[in-house]
Amino acid sequence: QAQLVESGGGSVQAGGSLRLSCAASVRIFSTYEMSWFRQAPGKEREFVAGISRSGSGISYADSVKGRFTISKDNPKNTVYLQMNSLKPEDTAVYYCAAAPSLADRANAYRYWGQGTQVTVSS
Repeated sequence: QAQLVESGGGSVQAGGSLRLSCAASVRIFSTYEMSWFRQAPGKEREFVAGISRSGSGISYADSVKGRFTISKDNPKNTVYLQMNSLKPEDTAVYYCAAAPSLADRANAYRYWGQGTQVTVSS
């Protein structure tokens, strides 16, 4: 049974918006910090945004600051990534991940979703 399930990806034009969702199991949502990563073809997986269990700790990659917002809905065990002012360089597969503590290194994360494709056309 998948413990992290992403949804909400799609194709948009530059300047558009998308909201990604990551539904987590109760155990993971209540135990781990949650983050979003992305991976474009031929590139390494990179940190996008992270949120602590309490929701008080939030971190963003410089490339998305001011455009993306991470949030969480505790009753739904779901983490969101609101993406505004999208650019072609945001095109990637976006992954939800869970770790014991927030980090910007992919190898710090214990659980991963299957990924959802985001394509931004110019």
